[in-house]
Amino acid sequence: MSEERVALVTGANKGIGQQIAKDLVGHGFTVLVGSRRLEAGEAAAKAMGAKAHAIQLDVTDAASIAAAAERIRKEFGRLDVLVNNAGIVGEFVSGTSFAERMKYNTPSSAPMNSIRTVFETNVFGVIAVTQAMLPLLREAPAGRIVNVGSSVGSLGLASNPDHPYRPIFGAAYSPSKTALNAVTLAFSIELEKTNIKVNVVCPGYVATDLNDHQGHRTVEQGARQAVKMALIGPDGPTGTYTDEDGTIPW
Repeated sequence: MSEERVALVTGANKGIGQQIAKDLVGHGFTVLVGSRRLEAGEAAAKAMGAKAHAIQLDVTDAASIAAAAERIRKEFGRLDVLVNNAGIVGEFVSGTSFAERMKYNTPSSAPMNSIRTVFETNVFGVIAVTQAMLPLLREAPAGRIVNVGSSVGSLGLASNPDHPYRPIFGAAYSPSKTALNAVTLAFSIELEKTNIKVNVVCPGYVATDLNDHQGHRTVEQGARQAVKMALIGPDGPTGTYTDEDGTIPW
């Protein structure tokens, strides 16, 4: 096994994922920039330097996931960190405004196919990628899985009438992040007697394509908690839901 740690970040060709990948390169990792379109991943990896490598990875495509896992084993021989960052609010025609996209999140009218599409990436994709990468992570001296969630998935916060983001708890994106919390906890329980730690983090309201860059935080700020949890030592936590300010209620 190579002595250089290897990290895979899904959806890393832009936004928060790209910044997480860039930051992990800065911490000495060889970083695999996961991207649905290989060309987009190659452009992002090139800007990060020689330690970054593009890898084609569509988290909704079983063949793509299997091919990525095989390539990582053959070409890099190890995987120490998996950051499940890829996430969507839906699949829309280019140019659809954030306000218009949010209509597809309204419980009373959200199209079922749109809800399924969001869950396919945000929940089932995370499970599929994690399952495929676990054999490599189990072999690592200290495997780390970081799932990029959101505080809008917190049932504890959304059930508080005074919570400012309560009105946007809809049928698709927020529940998909709630489900991601449950998936994170499930993996952490299964793996708690191993060297693998599994946590979910909220980057905050970051200006990205996902929200038409309406967020008030930068990608640099948004990446910090994910990177922190990727770097935790043997005494670090597992099965937690946090942002930079601390623990978020489930």
